[in-house]
Amino acid sequence: MKRGLAALATARGVSTWYEDWRHRRVEVAPETVVGVLGLLGVDASSPTAIADALAAVRAVDRNALPDTVVLARGATRPLPGPGVVTLEDGGRRAVDAELPPDLPLGWHRLACADREATLVVVPRRLPVPPRTWGWMLQLYSLTSDRSWGMGDLGDLADFTGWAGATGAGLVLLNPLHAVGPAHPVAASPYSPASRRFVNPLYLRVSDTAAYRAADPATRAVVDALRPDRGPLIDYDEVWDAKRHALELLHPYAQPVDLAADPALTNFATWCALAERHGNDWRAWPAELHHPDSPAVAEQRRQLTGRVAFHSWLQLLCDEQLDAVTAAARSAGMPVGVVHDLAVGIDPGGADGWQLADVLAQGVRVGAPPDDFNQLGQDWGLAAWRPDRLAATGYAAYRDMLRRAMRHAGGLRVDHVAGLWRLWWVPPGGGAAEGTYVRYDADAMLGILALEAHRAGAVVVGEDLGTVQPAVTRGLRGRNMLGSTVLWFARDDEGDFVPPARWPRNALATISTHDLPTAPGFLTGEHVRVRDELKLLGTDVAVERARASADRARLLDMLRAEHLLPDAATGPGPARPEAATGPGPARPEAGDAGPGAGGAPLDDEVVVAMHAALAASPARLLGVSLYDVLGEVRQPNMPGTVDEYPNWRLPLPAGVAQIRADPRVKRIVDLLSAARPRPVDPE
Repeated sequence: MKRGLAALATARGVSTWYEDWRHRRVEVAPETVVGVLGLLGVDASSPTAIADALAAVRAVDRNALPDTVVLARGATRPLPGPGVVTLEDGGRRAVDAELPPDLPLGWHRLACADREATLVVVPRRLPVPPRTWGWMLQLYSLTSDRSWGMGDLGDLADFTGWAGATGAGLVLLNPLHAVGPAHPVAASPYSPASRRFVNPLYLRVSDTAAYRAADPATRAVVDALRPDRGPLIDYDEVWDAKRHALELLHPYAQPVDLAADPALTNFATWCALAERHGNDWRAWPAELHHPDSPAVAEQRRQLTGRVAFHSWLQLLCDEQLDAVTAAARSAGMPVGVVHDLAVGIDPGGADGWQLADVLAQGVRVGAPPDDFNQLGQDWGLAAWRPDRLAATGYAAYRDMLRRAMRHAGGLRVDHVAGLWRLWWVPPGGGAAEGTYVRYDADAMLGILALEAHRAGAVVVGEDLGTVQPAVTRGLRGRNMLGSTVLWFARDDEGDFVPPARWPRNALATISTHDLPTAPGFLTGEHVRVRDELKLLGTDVAVERARASADRARLLDMLRAEHLLPDAATGPGPARPEAATGPGPARPEAGDAGPGAGGAPLDDEVVVAMHAALAASPARLLGVSLYDVLGEVRQPNMPGTVDEYPNWRLPLPAGVAQIRADPRVKRIVDLLSAARPRPVDPE
């Protein structure tokens, strides 16, 4: 049974062993393999079942036409016989026993040997991304005098126009994916209800045509609903206020054609049902579990007003995102706004409901144990079924990418290694009791390249942590960028690698949303808060010593690269006056405190860290406002849910204050000098 199970698992893309972060072979428990095969519709519960499943695999004609053929432009592929290609534009091409190299890019149909298949012709590579820099922004954290308790798309348009005018070439956002409309409103942007639609929490109410068309009395009532900015973002309060305001304005809007976009209407139907039954469709009455059921059709009829309302919200999101794109274009940004694509979805959300036929029901996506998460990670997210994607011509994947890039100059793909393989945890298993399931990387990456090419978008893959060399090679070969983070740019001894040795094919940043901010790292805030939350795996004194040693190693690298003056040669650059301005007070940093014993001031070190980015060959540089504005708290603390204010921290300054802050100007001048905007020949 063991040999048969291994053969069956290999044939279906399920790993029976993997290499851990220490490069050691780890055998996967047979019950895990059986459970994951079951999620793929393969019965491996007994020797007889395994034998039958293997026989079915071996009976498949390997020369037969597959359900989906992905072909790089300029390449050829043998066929089982002559056939006909129906091109995307309706044209037809007769082909002999081989697909020709001159087929156009696009989504075509291939008929051959009494079978039909989806034929996708994809670019070999994307254009080389420009060399530029920009801001990394958690949009909810960016507030102004016009926003309602959290950052919105109006703030983003204003910020993007200013950023482009001052030399930035891009703005990289947190995911703006839709969440469920019922309370409690999800705070994490990485556990969305849908990756195809937008979170209406980001709408600016006063920037809608309906607000402008409303009578003065209605506008006054709407204006009075505006919540004030608090010390933490209250998503439930913001959603209550915006939903009420938009409901008041909906009668002033143009009617929505519910037949124009069936996918949008289905999403809006899910929203209307979620308002009535909750955000998890799996807890709804059984007759509502399928979007095409008669019961859902009847509910859609009864809830037509709410379906139209939620459809209208998405049209408003499109309009306001168009304004953001226009602001980036007007400012001459070479990239523009880079949107973030989460690795998965909440299985109980809208996409889990609408796309159930191409998802593995019951699986939970995560990561195996590593040095930082010794019990593994269970993200609770749904996963594509690779066999169902291929059988349906990757239509759901294509449509998701198209919607994600409708308003994008670039797309960051979270956990991009998931295009090659994902860690599946079967029902009842712990996070460590999973295994990897393979995807057709040529298809997943090729389709991503095709849709990015059509959108004119740059692609950045988040390839941090333990990734296979094929991931890095695959990205580089298609002119897609990987990710380089200062905290992880170390050699085998733990010393920081000089920026000149960082990879060129990357987006380089100091930190990420899951890591300490630059000021937090320098002050030891990450040790203090993890100790307070009982997240440390060792004694706090050991962690403090490690943090102090890491700081010393960082300073050594910065001085060796002449990015930070040596303590013996003087104090270095003067501290900007705004360093004492808005923002939380710095916690004490012990013997590594700012300015102690002739040590450089933290603001000097933060500037030097950005100088390290500028000195690297990386094509794109990303700068976080948390770092520049002196925020010691990181946006998200892995391993916590409610114990830490994840995704709820506003920036310590609003849009107007950011524009005037000398610290911001210093970084803008530094990066703009290092990555000047190409002069337009016009």
